[in-house]
Amino acid sequence: MTRVKELAKEVQALTSEELAAFRQWFEEYASSDWDRQIEEDALAGKFDELARKAISEHNAGRTSEI
Repeated sequence: MTRVKELAKEVQALTSEELAAFRQWFEEYASSDWDRQIEEDALAGKFDELARKAISEHNAGRTSEI
């Protein structure tokens, strides 16, 4: 049995209260992981070209306030 299948089986066995607590923990974990990933990508320069294009469009007057 794979780890994911084992975890799924464990999650299915949780009580409603345990599932609510697990869901909250997992949402916080996933959010933290996402933030870490974005920060790593930003530090690696993965957004630099997009930022340059956005600034260029803005400086050319092709943007509007939202």
